[in-house]
Amino acid sequence: MDLIAENVARKVWSYNEDVSGWTLAKNSNGITVSWKPSGEYGGNLYRGEGIIEDTPENVIPFMYLPENRLKWDKALKSYSILEWIDEDTAICHTITHSYGMGLISSRDFVDIVRIKRYDGGIVTTNSISVDYPQCPPSSAHVRGCNNPCGYVCSPLTENPDHSKLVVFIQPDLGGMLPRSVVESALPNNVINLISDARAGIKARG
Repeated sequence: MDLIAENVARKVWSYNEDVSGWTLAKNSNGITVSWKPSGEYGGNLYRGEGIIEDTPENVIPFMYLPENRLKWDKALKSYSILEWIDEDTAICHTITHSYGMGLISSRDFVDIVRIKRYDGGIVTTNSISVDYPQCPPSSAHVRGCNNPCGYVCSPLTENPDHSKLVVFIQPDLGGMLPRSVVESALPNNVINLISDARAGIKARG
């Protein structure tokens, strides 16, 4: 598992360093979402970017720990940590609400998540779906697969009390969904994720 976690951290950081070939998909409320063809599967890799009014060391735990995330992430029906592998690595189980006006039914994902820090106060989450026998697929949800994904949270140079949050997602949602339905829904999901996190942090005070 440690090798899987380190490999996905390298991939997420490489996405963050990759500045060419992105196409703007949507811009709303100070949040931009861009895409490029994924190197992992037949869909796209999405990059969302926005400003959050807190420091990376506060933002990242707020975004991935269940006791925080369930308070603000409106896309989630359930979210839990199944196992802590070490202090920076966990196996997480996520169940989403249906979305796209019911076109996309509830999904569940089992992912390994690694928290990794870089110079300059940058804090990241790095995730990929894994097989975890203790949490087999259920008929209540379609089991999806998260290709390498994560958050890169950096302090703003001009205002270190605020952060730039960059979100990378490229989920294979499984089931029989037309690719066009998935690709039209995902940019909105990224915008909602950053907007909900931003609102949740403000509400927390």
